[in-house]
Amino acid sequence: MKGEVNMDIEIKERFISLWTKYFNGAPLPVVFFYTDTDRTAQRVRPPKAEHRCILADIFRVVKGKSLAFGEDSFGCFGGRKYLGYGDGFMPDFEYFLSCGIPGKIEGERYKKTPELVKSYMKDVPSFKAPSKFIVFKRWDLLEPDDEPEVVIFFAQLDIVSGLFTLTNFDRDDLNGVITPFGAGCATIVLYPYLEKTSKNPRAIMGMFDVSARPCIPSNTFSFSVPMNRFVQMINNMEESFLTTASWAKVKKRIKNDLKISKK
Repeated sequence: MKGEVNMDIEIKERFISLWTKYFNGAPLPVVFFYTDTDRTAQRVRPPKAEHRCILADIFRVVKGKSLAFGEDSFGCFGGRKYLGYGDGFMPDFEYFLSCGIPGKIEGERYKKTPELVKSYMKDVPSFKAPSKFIVFKRWDLLEPDDEPEVVIFFAQLDIVSGLFTLTNFDRDDLNGVITPFGAGCATIVLYPYLEKTSKNPRAIMGMFDVSARPCIPSNTFSFSVPMNRFVQMINNMEESFLTTASWAKVKKRIKNDLKISKK
């Protein structure tokens, strides 16, 4: 499924204005979309090292570098699978994620037993990338012919609390935001991408993956929203809690934290 929401430049600029107003100019999110051309993005070449987490590359996007990944861009089984360019899991994955195999595989010990991993593997959704490339761009670099499918924030918890509350503002259920167990790349691509076709798309909070966390700043988590849902959130901003004295207190602390982080 390709993107269904062409980039409306008015929406793009409106969000930047509201984000600056209510979140004190915190870093803008990045988006991704699938395409058969790499557009103006730089192609990510095959990794020289045996293993490379895609989060290291995606944080180049946070800093303003647009990147396009193809099927040969990955240095990790997980990245290839969760972005839709590979099937199945790495060999002996049930041992890799749990106790390991002495002399062969060092276990990550994220699950207690191989049997638990096998059960987990049955529930992990998968999909095939619909196009040759997946392109990541920062929000302010989007162009009119781009078709953003998911919006990804990398933010500290005060900012995440605002996004979490805004996501639940117009919902009558308890689960407008979910936190599925999985690799860091799964929580920013696989799960939010599949949510976009849901009747009531949910946001995904992620980056709890201990192996991927060294690739991102400390006190940073991800908050990913399907674009069709994100447009609704933008439309709700000016009538939500963001206009209240309660949020003003948090916003002030966000401003102070941003000053400290820039030093």
